[in-house]
Amino acid sequence: MFWPKKKNRKALRNKSEAKQGKGLVLFDTVEEAIKAEKLVTKAGYECCLVAPPPSLRKGCDVAVEINLVEQPAIERTLQPVSYNEVVPLAGSAQLLDIVQVFEFPEHIMVKAGNMKLTFETQSGIIVNTSGGGCPDIPYLHIEMMGKHLDEIPRPRDIGHTLCALMLDRAVEGAREIWAEGGTV
Repeated sequence: MFWPKKKNRKALRNKSEAKQGKGLVLFDTVEEAIKAEKLVTKAGYECCLVAPPPSLRKGCDVAVEINLVEQPAIERTLQPVSYNEVVPLAGSAQLLDIVQVFEFPEHIMVKAGNMKLTFETQSGIIVNTSGGGCPDIPYLHIEMMGKHLDEIPRPRDIGHTLCALMLDRAVEGAREIWAEGGTV
């Protein structure tokens, strides 16, 4: 993920080295990807939901990143879920940075994909969510507006769409910024 800290060459090199031995589980739907990530995590394996490079997408804009050493066990864990394939991440296949941060005089906006979350820098209160066209977005907006970043439910736990997943990424970014003192 991209956070508002300056990137340097060493950090970029470390990021690509960290992708060694990793793979992506590809899905047809966002709902399958979210369910798979929950199953794999519950089984005790390390994984995360990521946006795969466009060249690797198989229908859905979300994949589960796994450690390839654990692939056979993870594939057994994923039996209840339909997935397309597991693709090793080669050095040239970079995951997309989908989170951006914008600072305003009294607010910070965190954008993940097409979803945006804006909070007050002094209080940590959410003042706006926007973006997306998925049917669960109005519900998520109501659940978050006017509440503190630490009081809201995770959008990925109460939503079912790619928009909910992207809003969850924005929430994660906002919480991380808030934990560091609320400044970029």
